[in-house]
Amino acid sequence: MAVDIIPTSTDGTDLRIGIVVSRFNEYAGRGEFEACMDELRKLGVMDEDVTKVSVPGALEIPFALMKLAQTEEYDALIALGAVIRGETYHFELVSNESGAGITRIGLDYEIPIANGVLTTENDEQCQERIEMKARDCARCAVEMANLAKEFVSADDFEENPED
Repeated sequence: MAVDIIPTSTDGTDLRIGIVVSRFNEYAGRGEFEACMDELRKLGVMDEDVTKVSVPGALEIPFALMKLAQTEEYDALIALGAVIRGETYHFELVSNESGAGITRIGLDYEIPIANGVLTTENDEQCQERIEMKARDCARCAVEMANLAKEFVSADDFEENPED
């Protein structure tokens, strides 16, 4: 018995990527965006094939992702930003709800989304993770966009009554 293997690829040539960046904890979003763009370029994604949307905070990221997904112009989306623990329950609320919203948009619109919203205990942890997480998201978005192209939906086939 042979195993059917679906190939994966990190070739970003001709892929369209939408990126939503939170302005809250601005240094994190800015740093993640720069590292993400650098990695996307290395993977073959052209600057003109990237759209950046800036939003106030992590809770607004899912809405912007949804609006991008609705256009059906993108092969993958990326969410970038940081939620840093404070002294109140707000950290858990923002982390959980933004994460759930990001996941829901990806599943509802059948588009890969790389979640790069950092959730850390403090600024030091955040700063240590900015570059690595952003580069991971770029690679994930490209690989998953290519994987999605390997699958053809039943809607893409015309029904042929003679079959």
